[in-house]
Amino acid sequence: MTWFLLTLGQILLIVVWILLSLAFLLYADRKIWAGVQLRKGPNVVGPFGLLQAFADLMKFMLKELVVPAGADKPVFLLAPLISFTLALAAWAVMPLAPGWIASNINVGILYLFAVSSLGVYGVIMGGWASNSKYPFLGGLRSAAQMVSYEVSIGFVIVTVIILAGSMNLGTIVERQAGWFWNWNVLGGHGLAGLPAALVMIPMSVVFFVSALAETNRPPFDVPEAESEIVAGFHVEYSSTPFLLFQIGEYASIVLMCALTTVLFFGGWNLPFPYAFKGWDPTAASFVGFLVFFAKLLFFFFLFAMAKAIVPRYRYDQLMRLGWKVFLPASLAAVALIAGWRVFGPIG
Repeated sequence: MTWFLLTLGQILLIVVWILLSLAFLLYADRKIWAGVQLRKGPNVVGPFGLLQAFADLMKFMLKELVVPAGADKPVFLLAPLISFTLALAAWAVMPLAPGWIASNINVGILYLFAVSSLGVYGVIMGGWASNSKYPFLGGLRSAAQMVSYEVSIGFVIVTVIILAGSMNLGTIVERQAGWFWNWNVLGGHGLAGLPAALVMIPMSVVFFVSALAETNRPPFDVPEAESEIVAGFHVEYSSTPFLLFQIGEYASIVLMCALTTVLFFGGWNLPFPYAFKGWDPTAASFVGFLVFFAKLLFFFFLFAMAKAIVPRYRYDQLMRLGWKVFLPASLAAVALIAGWRVFGPIG
């Protein structure tokens, strides 16, 4: 019973942290976009507009829920719930700091693969159940896009698995401790592993760009291209279901930022060795969490800047980039890193 309550408390703590973080990250996203366009952005609700996301939350919760007459109602309402639930479920294996992880399983990366693969079903169900041509078209385009870029993301993650020798995300972070040249983006094995950085730096870029496409973020927001197909798969949604889609999308975005941090940039580790001798373990873990969160914020800033300054890709350009550039590049990277791991000085 005690174990159950502790686990439940951990889950609730992580969920509350994610939801609160999303509220302020959404505010930051809008502020960054406004700054690039020389606008003020949210600045009315609360001091400096900080409560704008909470006002939007109340607006969505109080709006009337409209279900199209020809829609498949159970599937229509289930789709956003699936997207929201799977987006939060992926955080179960994410190491936030030393000892701060809801489920420290040895196949954490496989779990992420499984959950992210299921996420496309919410999009397809939402587009199909609306019984409208434009959402259905948006759902198909979104599904094709997500599946295409999951392939390259998967192969990039395989290069990290080969370097770290583990699929446990906590172990992957621990093996990047010490100086910053121990981070996987620079080869993951100290100065001896630096030649692998010639492969891993481009792979970190491929992962980041693929993450933009996987989460339907600009410049890859083709399923929601207003000038082409109204608003994508969720055009018929309103009120709380639309809110669930939005929260799920932003939770996935922040997850990708966290994954970039964990897989390539040392997770909670500082870029230099620092011994927390004499520190309380909780205080040391809290410092690690702050380091992790600072890196996450940096990559979220890059996500926001990409949205603000990069023009949208055409759909054929998007698919060509995924299948003809990223897939061959990531396959070659797997072969090169495997060869380096076996025949190089760190083998």
